[in-house]
Amino acid sequence: MAMTLVPARLRAGDQARVASTGLRARPLRAALSALGIAIGTTAIVAVLGLSSSSQAGLLAEIDRLGTNLLTVRTGQSFTQEEAVMPLAAPARVSRLPSVEAVAHTGTVKDAKVYRSPLIPSVSTNGLQVQAASLNLPRVAGAGVAHGRWLNPATATQPAVVLGATAAQRLGFDRVYPGQRVWLGGQWFYVAGILSPATLAPEIDASALVGYPAARRYLGHTSLSTGSGTADGPPSTLYVRSATDAVERVQAALARTANPEAPNEMDVSQPSDALTARAAAKGAFNSLFLGLGVVALLVGAVGVANIMIISVLERRSEIGLRRALGATRGQIRAQFLAEAIMLAVLGGVVGVAAGAAATAVYAGAKGWTVVVPAEAWAGGLGSALLIGAVAGLVPALRAARLAPTEALRTA
Repeated sequence: MAMTLVPARLRAGDQARVASTGLRARPLRAALSALGIAIGTTAIVAVLGLSSSSQAGLLAEIDRLGTNLLTVRTGQSFTQEEAVMPLAAPARVSRLPSVEAVAHTGTVKDAKVYRSPLIPSVSTNGLQVQAASLNLPRVAGAGVAHGRWLNPATATQPAVVLGATAAQRLGFDRVYPGQRVWLGGQWFYVAGILSPATLAPEIDASALVGYPAARRYLGHTSLSTGSGTADGPPSTLYVRSATDAVERVQAALARTANPEAPNEMDVSQPSDALTARAAAKGAFNSLFLGLGVVALLVGAVGVANIMIISVLERRSEIGLRRALGATRGQIRAQFLAEAIMLAVLGGVVGVAAGAAATAVYAGAKGWTVVVPAEAWAGGLGSALLIGAVAGLVPALRAARLAPTEALRTA
């Protein structure tokens, strides 16, 4: 009675050991082949991780500064001229129910600020001079980085506080005794430098003086009365309301600030713009994710190339294994497993590198480190898929080799 020999089935662990033999035999080649996969995976993980960390940092900053800041700015009149906000607008708005605090600034149009009088007048650096109420930093959420903010005494004198951007463009990184800027055709002493105002970026590019000093030294007086005895005219109001009443206060601001022409007032909620900006950042990720995909495809070509060469170089091994009883399926599984292991190795290295890059950069920026699950899972999944696709053709080619042919051509 004839007996039929059934080929032994390799267990998964044995198959993995057999597959890893080819990689261990050529470590440098394997490492270079996995490099493309690693670079692509790193790009994917880092882009998604940095985007998520950036958004988390921005949203945390919004939560810290509060979502209850509203602004009222002068728009355009019916004749397309710049509107004028009434002098009484801050007082009227402060009497609205649920309004907790009101600060305001008024643009001093004809005044420019320079490092010295030797700077050409056209080199304004895009800076503006604004008269400011004394409670502006507290209401707008702008801290003092160096020096001091204006007080009732310095607000009457030629003293100025620079926004963060204004100080940088003028070349100041700190405040020292006797420091001056040329403002409105005369010297003003620098009292302080503000930290960046996240919710009020227009303050960053401003040189801020007190209303009394603006009237006395810069001619900033009321356009409606010309008396120069009131703080004004304001051009921007910063309004803090009760958090649960923001929408109600926002709806009443325009007609309260300027009852005669509420359509000339522009009302906004700065935190909404920042939230939209955080969401919009994801749109720019597509380019970098595309670059990561390209790197993965290049890595796939590298894996396919190395596996095809490996099949050609190892024909004697394939022939010997087939002669000893290995089936076509076992040969196919061996080379396919090698390709997958090579790609997964690159994917693991890429995920680790991407997570490390995210942690380093986010830590330097002070953001919460966030590596989304879809980032590392997608990176590993992509590497696994690419390894399977790239190794399929070489594996099929190896499985089709007949034992005698492989041994004869080795």
